[in-house]
Amino acid sequence: MPRDYENQAPIAHQRRPHLIRDDDWIRAFLHRGLIARIASRFDLQPFITPTTYFYDEPNRRIIFHSNIAGRIRANIERHPETCVEVSELGKFLPSNVALEFSLQYRSVMVFGKAGVIEDPDEQRDVLHKLVAKYFGKMQIGKDYRPATDKELRATSVYEVRIESWSGKENWDDRADQSDEWPPLDEKWFNESFP
Repeated sequence: MPRDYENQAPIAHQRRPHLIRDDDWIRAFLHRGLIARIASRFDLQPFITPTTYFYDEPNRRIIFHSNIAGRIRANIERHPETCVEVSELGKFLPSNVALEFSLQYRSVMVFGKAGVIEDPDEQRDVLHKLVAKYFGKMQIGKDYRPATDKELRATSVYEVRIESWSGKENWDDRADQSDEWPPLDEKWFNESFP
């Protein structure tokens, strides 16, 4: 019988609870993650947008930006409910049975409501923090010019206010193996896939 997901939190019914990570792990992961995938929708059509992002921990939100007009802005203005995914992959893990092949991964899912940041001073501040995340060795005002008012008028800066989140990590050295089939040759555990 299928589960009732309609009246449940998005993180209910974890399939592999031993992989769940705590809030401290999630915060650290969001700080170091490189690419976020923003899930939004326009009525019944879902969209995923990969983007750079900044985790604003004190204000419990994800910051990103895009064009002043476009699909993601239209989606968020119509339906602010958003999901953000950040992940990293490790090595591929072979098995001697088809359903146990796996890969190392770390991931966080964030659920919340997105909106456009309208205040130019706040836009500038969070955009500069976004740049600093990826280019921290460069100095604003020395190596590059701060964002101008004209540039801010040509972009949309978003926040996703975090309502809930879930973190998972599967960094095992090997996938599960079966005793019902001959063991894999050791060479497969050192192979680089794909």
